[in-house]
Amino acid sequence: MIELDTITKTYSSGYFSRDSKLAIDDASLTIEKGETLGLVGESGCGKSTLGRIAIRLLEPSRGKVWFDGIELTALSKSALRRMRPQMQIVFQDPDTVLDPRMTIGDSVAEPIKIWHQSSRHEVTDKVLELLDTVGLQQDLISRYPFELSGGQKQRVSLARALALDPEFLVADEPTSALDLSVQSQILCLLKNIKKRTNFTLLFISHDLQVIQSMADRVTVMKEGKILETQKTSDLFTSPKHSYTKQLIAASYASEAWFGKNVKDD
Repeated sequence: MIELDTITKTYSSGYFSRDSKLAIDDASLTIEKGETLGLVGESGCGKSTLGRIAIRLLEPSRGKVWFDGIELTALSKSALRRMRPQMQIVFQDPDTVLDPRMTIGDSVAEPIKIWHQSSRHEVTDKVLELLDTVGLQQDLISRYPFELSGGQKQRVSLARALALDPEFLVADEPTSALDLSVQSQILCLLKNIKKRTNFTLLFISHDLQVIQSMADRVTVMKEGKILETQKTSDLFTSPKHSYTKQLIAASYASEAWFGKNVKDD
């Protein structure tokens, strides 16, 4: 469904753009329809940049992105805009998504109003359905973001991302700002929603334990390069790259694996 072909991303700075930084270096990966691909690596390795390129929130310096047989990197702005409902993203910090001046109901309703010609009653019903889907009480519809906890705000952010029934979702470190108990709740929620709707998911994290609990396959990145991609079970039993072995060793050396606490309801 998703294919990134030899993606390179360079950022330029300084006078006349003389200074440049290579963020992504000739990276290629595929995500099959309905699967969860985990993208893991240390902070600053380029995984978030690659996730944004996958839905063309960022333009690659070189390479191609394909979505369900359509080359996204060849589309005009208007053609790309028509495809936006099919590709959504959940960011690490929900405060970057939620307008503090808007109620929770208005925030979740916003994409529906933009993309669908629906009556006020239909929009309200859809918002209440989405709040229920992400495990939030309906009386939160009239509250503002500052009245919610971090976990509640991330649930609202997820509801917004799901409002248009996307086929492809990028989850960019969606739980890293939350404490462990709330992390577990959000991951369980995301797994169960995906099981019901079967969207395709790119799950990005620096935490291999979280990736292990979520992904069908895992791609390992370091310094802008993709080192290896394997089925999750194979990666943990037979890692190919020395860096992957270091990540796994570090996971075993930490507390009991977080993935053991992430169970389906």
